[in-house]
Amino acid sequence: MKRAVLKQLQDARAHKRPVALVTELETGEEALYDDGEVIAGELMLSAPLLHAVEDAIRQDRSGRLPEPDQGLLVEVFNPPLRLVVVGAVHIAQKLAPMARIAGYEVTIVDPRRAFATDSRFPDVDLNHDWPDDALQALAIDRRTAVVTLTHDPKLDDPALMQALDSDCFYIGALGSTRTHAKRLERLSEAGYADDQLDRIYGPLGLPLGGRSPAEIAVAALAQMTQVLHGAPPLEKRTPAAATA
Repeated sequence: MKRAVLKQLQDARAHKRPVALVTELETGEEALYDDGEVIAGELMLSAPLLHAVEDAIRQDRSGRLPEPDQGLLVEVFNPPLRLVVVGAVHIAQKLAPMARIAGYEVTIVDPRRAFATDSRFPDVDLNHDWPDDALQALAIDRRTAVVTLTHDPKLDDPALMQALDSDCFYIGALGSTRTHAKRLERLSEAGYADDQLDRIYGPLGLPLGGRSPAEIAVAALAQMTQVLHGAPPLEKRTPAAATA
């Protein structure tokens, strides 16, 4: 790896930006891809190749590109996935360890200190700031999922606004279809357009039929995985496990 490419790669990783190194196996020419463009290296990438590299980053999958570009090796350097959960409730107690097993760094945000305690969430980062302040400080990005669980607009809505203003890859909100409709109405009145509000998966989770906190957590994590990997979505507004 050439020094200029290595320096840019190290900088991207230090700042937790998802990047990919593309190498032409026969010639050794390289290209470092970062946020839609090549930022270092002498290898030229066509628009279809840029799309393929972006897909590799999204899939978190290194390897040779498919035909007709098998001579190109893509190495993906993604920062860890993150999950920010707003609301230190029973579902969060189940979702946090499941998400950690799936490779997420988990943060629980809840200013209610009686709920967000070390005894209820062992070995999980707890943030007691107001949700909008917390999410802003966490610098949520496209490797971040945000899930709101409190059912309290004073806590959930500020978090959802921060999430909508970011490029996080997933936004999920607990509540029934009726609750979600009211939520969308409030956010619309706050100035968010329909195409922005369509980013919110509500009711939360795939419609697996379960109702217990653990089953709702499974449904939420399954939907996060589906969205992360670009699998064909089910109808987002189909009622899932959660009820008002």
